[in-house]
Amino acid sequence: MINLKAKPFSLDDEAVAWVNTTLAKMTMEEKIGQLFVNMGTSRDETYLRQAVAKYQFGGVRYNPASAADIHEQNRILQDASRIPLLIAANTEAGGNGACTDGTEVGLHVKIGATGDPRYAYELGRVSGVEAAAVGCNWSFAPIVDIHRNWRNPIVSSRCFSQDADVVLAMGREYMRGIGESGIACAMKHFPGDGVDERDQHLSTSVNSMTRQEWDESFGKVYSGLIDAGIPSVMVGHILLPAHSKELLPATLSHELVTGLLKTKLGFQGVVVTDASHMVGLTGVMRRRDLVPAAIAAGCDLFLFFNDPDEDFGYMLEGYRAGVITDERLNDAMTRILGLKASLGLPEKQAAGTLVPPKQAALASIGLPANKALFAEVADKAITLVKNVGNPILPLTPGRYPRLLLVPVKGPDNPAASFFGVGKGPQPTELLAELLRAQGFEVTIFESLFNKILKLGEDERRTAVLNMYAGKAAVAEFTAAYDAVINVANVIGGMQPVERISWPASKGTPDIPWYVHELPTVFVSVACPFHLADAPQVKCYINTYDGRPATMELLVEKLLGRSPFLGTSPVDAFCGFVDTHL
Repeated sequence: MINLKAKPFSLDDEAVAWVNTTLAKMTMEEKIGQLFVNMGTSRDETYLRQAVAKYQFGGVRYNPASAADIHEQNRILQDASRIPLLIAANTEAGGNGACTDGTEVGLHVKIGATGDPRYAYELGRVSGVEAAAVGCNWSFAPIVDIHRNWRNPIVSSRCFSQDADVVLAMGREYMRGIGESGIACAMKHFPGDGVDERDQHLSTSVNSMTRQEWDESFGKVYSGLIDAGIPSVMVGHILLPAHSKELLPATLSHELVTGLLKTKLGFQGVVVTDASHMVGLTGVMRRRDLVPAAIAAGCDLFLFFNDPDEDFGYMLEGYRAGVITDERLNDAMTRILGLKASLGLPEKQAAGTLVPPKQAALASIGLPANKALFAEVADKAITLVKNVGNPILPLTPGRYPRLLLVPVKGPDNPAASFFGVGKGPQPTELLAELLRAQGFEVTIFESLFNKILKLGEDERRTAVLNMYAGKAAVAEFTAAYDAVINVANVIGGMQPVERISWPASKGTPDIPWYVHELPTVFVSVACPFHLADAPQVKCYINTYDGRPATMELLVEKLLGRSPFLGTSPVDAFCGFVDTHL
């Protein structure tokens, strides 16, 4: 039995009565519906109302849009639902996770690089203000994964640190900040990402730590945040063999969810699965089986329908077959309703304030004081990781009047483009304009490889062979420029790796072969682990994003007008010896 008066719900008698009364009145179909978190396909009012009426789902996580559109969508959803909905957003970097015009504060790794938990609090606070303004009440954050493998593409910029104590401190502060706006956190991704180099979206993922290693790291973080009262946990499709003989992803493992998380660690809140279309889950068993199996394992909410009719049917079929027992179903319902009651949703529903009044709410999006945090965080986060040998910095027009900027790219990433990652002004162009304004003569290198891609297949093959065989005098290159800045913008997300894709060239500036010929600075504006692919560079900087304000601050630091204040929260040297040389 769940004690609704204890953490994380801490309900009073009236709220407990609402949970019990609501549960007693629910039909079997309503209980099955409450197990699902829907991802809508449209913001059309007719669609929204019909979907709520038909499936009676317990929660929603939506596609991004403007604050005004999300506010109206959430108003319709709450108006259409008999039981108030949990409405979630991914506020991992700020209010921009709740609405596209929300305020970005900084990715988790950028917050970690400041070394100051106060900025984790501010990240949570701003996220909460703006998420609540558009009618959200639930956040799939903080990310409390611990980075232990530089090859992992999922949490390279989405974790606070490789240190469990730092992750715990930052996670607590994030929770405190967002909680001030009545938003419930869902820490993720239990039992812990950042160990395997694979992506659970695309394949199996395993946390291969020993039991002692896990208990002293991830276990320490989860225990600490559970003690702090975190209300929900997102479970990843990640195996943890040290704590489970089942060798199933956590989402399907009774040993991990019910045994480890709920019993050993004492978590009494709501457990939600990670997205159910990921191959880390779907590659294990038939969907007909995995849908009810996740709830039977101890998960309380199932994230996303595939086909709503089909998945609803699978869940109902699993209940009727005894895969989901009455005891397990009612336990899940109690937790879900308890979370809703802890957020005051019944009272807000009665008062008509589940979504706040539009005009005042939208006025809190993008407040100047909140937007100013972005530059403050960037100033304290930009990290001079490596600066060895003859001092290259500061870069000044007097020392290096002619600069060559070389864009450095990774594999094509259609998913990043689809979700809008990397759109807008490109960091290399931003940096070039800023440096020109400081009196430098700046050239942006255009790779021959880009031109070759536009050729036909036969022409392309010949051109690639010629490029690879081609050579040029070093003196010609060194006579043309005084220094080189490589700018790497390799965007993660739905990619198996975040590595640099060096073109097959010889003698051209694509690859920094010239670090002993010209002063060379390597700047990564995304993935912090590019020293693995360019260990020869002597001056390496991580900025953690390529936004205009960040590039402006970078220039101030390159010119020696502002100190580098960031400390790398992860091993940017990637565990190699040569990256230090």
